[in-house]
Amino acid sequence: MGFSAVNTGNNLLFLVVSGLLAFMSVTGYAGMRNIKGLTPEVIPPAEIFAETAAPFRLRIHNNKRHVTSFLLRLECPGGQGVTFPLIGRKASAEGAIALTFPDRGHAAIDRITISSPFPVNFFTRYWTFTSDSRFVVFPRLLAGMTVGDNGETKRQGSSIRQDRGLDGELERIAAYSGSEPLRMIHWKLSARGEDLLVKEFGRQATPPLVIDLDSLPGQNLEQRISCAAWLVRRWVSLRPVGLKCGKRVIPAETGRRHGMKLLTELALYGRD
Repeated sequence: MGFSAVNTGNNLLFLVVSGLLAFMSVTGYAGMRNIKGLTPEVIPPAEIFAETAAPFRLRIHNNKRHVTSFLLRLECPGGQGVTFPLIGRKASAEGAIALTFPDRGHAAIDRITISSPFPVNFFTRYWTFTSDSRFVVFPRLLAGMTVGDNGETKRQGSSIRQDRGLDGELERIAAYSGSEPLRMIHWKLSARGEDLLVKEFGRQATPPLVIDLDSLPGQNLEQRISCAAWLVRRWVSLRPVGLKCGKRVIPAETGRRHGMKLLTELALYGRD
């Protein structure tokens, strides 16, 4: 159209071309201002296991004092992202995506892209930010081995917790099976119904479980590590769990923090 206006000297064409160029300039400025002044953030979950989708949170902050941003899309490497219709000035928004990592060890999300077709959906403008979100991917969980209390027997499949005792905390009220001592019967609750009910207590002192990586079943090291990770996650909240990886021995403890320490050790084993 511009060449036509020059060749023909038609003033109307000059006006149309000038209007279109002005429209492109104004919308381009509005589009770039729409994605400026934004700060993206990726928040990983507490536990990330290899080959398992993990819920990540994508958060975006609008740092502009007077301007609202519209039609924003926040993307991580791999094409997954979240769309936000609008984010007010000095406001934040958050969405969730599921990311899967194929292998254990250190991982990172090194960039986040903000894009928007605002204001007329004629051009899509992008702005890429560097990210320092680093985390550890735990080994893939391989279920199938449960450690019991009788001589540390090993059974295939899942099992219900059987470590009941007489000296721990009250865990639940169950039906009387005939094998419980009479002093375990909850007489007040039993009097309200037709069946006898008994009190079930946990054990105050549960024997520790030390997982020896070299002695676990598996065709290769990765399968043994996956089996060890499953055992840690299964038992660390119920009893003290320790870990032996080659010459390194981690003493048995219990609790979520200790479980994260053991899983991190397994995730980085042989990768340093």
